[in-house]
Amino acid sequence: MESEQTNRPTQATGRRAVLGAAVLGAGGAVLGLPGAAHAAGTRTAAQGGQGGRGLKSLPKPTIIGHRGASGYRPEHTFGSYDLALEFGADIVEAGDLVPTKDGHLVCRHEPEIGGTTDVASHPEFAGRRTTKVLDGVSVTGWFTEDFTLAELRTLRAVERIPANRPHNTLYNGRWPIPTFEEVLQWQDRRTRELGRQVWIYPELKHPTYFRKLGLGLEERVAKLLHKYGKDSRNSPVIVQSFEPTSIQRMNRLVDNPLVVLLDQAGTRPYDFVDTGDPRTVADLVTPKGLREIAGYAQGIGPTLDLIIPKKSDGTLGTPTTLVGDAHKVGLILHPYTMRNENPFLPAEYRQGSAPDGYGDPFGAFRTYFATGIDGVFTDNADTALLARADFLGH
Repeated sequence: MESEQTNRPTQATGRRAVLGAAVLGAGGAVLGLPGAAHAAGTRTAAQGGQGGRGLKSLPKPTIIGHRGASGYRPEHTFGSYDLALEFGADIVEAGDLVPTKDGHLVCRHEPEIGGTTDVASHPEFAGRRTTKVLDGVSVTGWFTEDFTLAELRTLRAVERIPANRPHNTLYNGRWPIPTFEEVLQWQDRRTRELGRQVWIYPELKHPTYFRKLGLGLEERVAKLLHKYGKDSRNSPVIVQSFEPTSIQRMNRLVDNPLVVLLDQAGTRPYDFVDTGDPRTVADLVTPKGLREIAGYAQGIGPTLDLIIPKKSDGTLGTPTTLVGDAHKVGLILHPYTMRNENPFLPAEYRQGSAPDGYGDPFGAFRTYFATGIDGVFTDNADTALLARADFLGH
């Protein structure tokens, strides 16, 4: 997720009318395991019943492990996902979803994998390096859509931002690239092992780009959610995308909670660029734009700058009205992304200038929590959970 991606209306239905329609919460019944029942589309009481309170069952502010515990392990690996659960994250963002050449969904920050895998060290794939235009931006590297799943399984994950997280490079090469199907199976296994419902928060990456390649994401995601009995309003799987039309498409395919991600105010979602829709994110966060989003989604995932803009010196300015405006139309807000390292914090919360040095994230969390946000994506779930306990006076 987030504006670093390249380091950058449907009618409301009855099922979308009430925020937080029942989804199993922590302590709810465990989802059934993958198997013949799921393949046949059978629903157990836990999968499709009326127990639980959906999004409302989550603690607030909700702590979402951004790509797992990516402050400590290479992102989108089971090492990262498991550590986020061990910390106690309420939700794990298990899956920025991109397709392979043969149509499987895998979990990578971007389709370009030169910075998140060891592909560059594989001479057999040297000829796959190429330049493509991704959402209007020229990108050079290796792309998942040029590899079969079998080929991607020969690669291993590495740390994406080693200058900020040199300690994470210790784990380079330890884990393979997960598939989304493996994530769904992992969710069931970990739910059973922990005795509490594990939530996941997959993102559909660049859906317009992939649809034009004949690799549409939405149908593939919906098919897997259906196979594992996780496509209902009771399912602990929140689906997100930066492209509103992708979320509209998902709204027609599944009953899951849905979230529209929002980049900086002056940017345009790429599906808008592609279709000639002149609106920007600034238009989408107006009361009118939020009402439209509420017709097909349950929440928004804005950049933190849309909650509290930064002044010219990098310090926080005055909060916007976005939290209140979104709540008025029944939308939750899960902004992104809080990190402990100095370069990612507002200027007043930095301590020193070391790119891998920690600042004062507790102060930043306190300020953002005070705006009334419903949750936050963070690379450091352990820090966030302590900050939440401080904020709530626990």
